[in-house]
Amino acid sequence: MKSSREWGPVLGLVVLSLTWGYSWVAAKEGLSYAGPLHFAAQRAVLGGLALLALLPLTGRSWRWQLPRETLVIGLIQVSGFMLFQTWALVTGGPGKTAVLIFTMPIWTLLLSGLVLREPVKGAQWIAAGLTLAGLLLIIEPWEMHTSLLSKCLGLLAALCWAIGTILVKRLRQRHAVDLLNLTAWQMAMGAIPLVVAATLVPEHATHWTLSYGEILAFMSLASTALCWWLWLYILDRVPAWEASLSVLGTPVVAILSSRWVTGEGFHWAEVSGILLIGMGLVFLAVIGWLGSRRQSED
Repeated sequence: MKSSREWGPVLGLVVLSLTWGYSWVAAKEGLSYAGPLHFAAQRAVLGGLALLALLPLTGRSWRWQLPRETLVIGLIQVSGFMLFQTWALVTGGPGKTAVLIFTMPIWTLLLSGLVLREPVKGAQWIAAGLTLAGLLLIIEPWEMHTSLLSKCLGLLAALCWAIGTILVKRLRQRHAVDLLNLTAWQMAMGAIPLVVAATLVPEHATHWTLSYGEILAFMSLASTALCWWLWLYILDRVPAWEASLSVLGTPVVAILSSRWVTGEGFHWAEVSGILLIGMGLVFLAVIGWLGSRRQSED
């Protein structure tokens, strides 16, 4: 990260990785209380309401800025992503599903060069190669035991996230939009199709307990509302491909959390993948630091 960007994006990435990483374990547990559509809808509605309530508390207007663009982003990055993500967790393990969805940087790398003109250059390819190689080792496509449906749903969620990332970045390049307002309204609009789907599609009734209430509060307020705002905050300050590679620490946290909760051991490929991702992230940070020093000396 460049020093001129201060420590905000760095601290945001740490909070984001830890919260999103553990949220996969919490989401898997939450699905034992509610169907995937109901769980996704409840998360989105509560997250959207929390963000909308925060607007006047922080002195911001409730006015919906750029409705058409925000609606499209909400449908893709909230409705599509949360639907495919939650559905993939039904048949897939939290660690593996998280890693599948975090193939998002691959699609973001491709789209950034085509849409945003943010090509990856020189030594940055080394960081990209290390992180993506680590991702492949953790996924272990040659030995994956999750269903084909779960794999496809995870990849669809990754594609939705990548497209949403590019759309947000392009929107911020063209228009001055308040990030909290954008996050709140995309969450609110994205929740509507999820509520409609949960109403129309038969699922088992939600089993309301104190444990489920705690899980839903964490998933709605921390993992959904706070973390999506943090993601847009980070995305507003660094290139899309750099932000995408940086959050690859999240599936590492998801793997570690999943193993800690279930008591499962680690495979050599997972350990190698975690180390490679760590090396890639460190290399990415060093590249940014060296670049910031060169700029400050000019």
